[in-house]
Amino acid sequence: MNENPIGIFDSGVGGTSIFKEIHALLPYENIIYLADSKNAPYGNKSQQDILNLSIKNTEYLLAQGCKIIVVACNTATTNAISYLRETYNVPFIGIEPAIKPAALNTKTKAVGILATKGTLSSTLFHKTSDLYTNGIKLVEQVGEGIVPLIESGQLYSEEMKGLLQMYLEPMLKANIDYLVLGCTHYPYLIPILETMLPKEVKIIDSGLAVAKQTKAILLEKKILNSEVKKPSVNLFSNGNVEVLNAILKNKFNTAYLDF
Repeated sequence: MNENPIGIFDSGVGGTSIFKEIHALLPYENIIYLADSKNAPYGNKSQQDILNLSIKNTEYLLAQGCKIIVVACNTATTNAISYLRETYNVPFIGIEPAIKPAALNTKTKAVGILATKGTLSSTLFHKTSDLYTNGIKLVEQVGEGIVPLIESGQLYSEEMKGLLQMYLEPMLKANIDYLVLGCTHYPYLIPILETMLPKEVKIIDSGLAVAKQTKAILLEKKILNSEVKKPSVNLFSNGNVEVLNAILKNKFNTAYLDF
């Protein structure tokens, strides 16, 4: 089982930010990545729809023999991971906005979070938020429109810059010193955000933490791949594969898959 692949899925190309961290930390692991771009974004769907899509993705990855599944989507994690863990007999790694480190380290006692509606309205997000943000002003912003722009290859468009300026304005007025990115698509915004934010505002995403947790669980379950050889790494999209290639700079095997 050790040579079986790690399965990763997201509502589109955003979870490749997680994939890249996992591949860098675990370079000999075989990986299958699913970009469910046809159904992106998940953030404005009902909980039942998010659950149904998460089940569909999970069952495809299990059919390919995946030994562990990384839900590289904040919205799917917060709305579906409990059910997935109860239902399927493989470990699941989820992803949540990194509220805790921001809340513990803020000096201005104001933290911004940019996330999808599905994440910000979820029970899991509110539970984590309530646990760590006592006495801290949390400025929440739904990133409406960001994921569709990234999925259509318009990451550096004027429309994207306009949206981000609008979303950052109330955060900057509140004097935030941390911005938490609560969607796996959003780390691709970091070069743009750095031009818009004061230097003292730190940006946090969860990619490296998820990769470390994946490695820890593989070690704990004794299913880490010990074979030192070139791995099989395949990324599939049911949308425009060229967007996936552009995000990954054509460095990996990609293909269209109707799943």
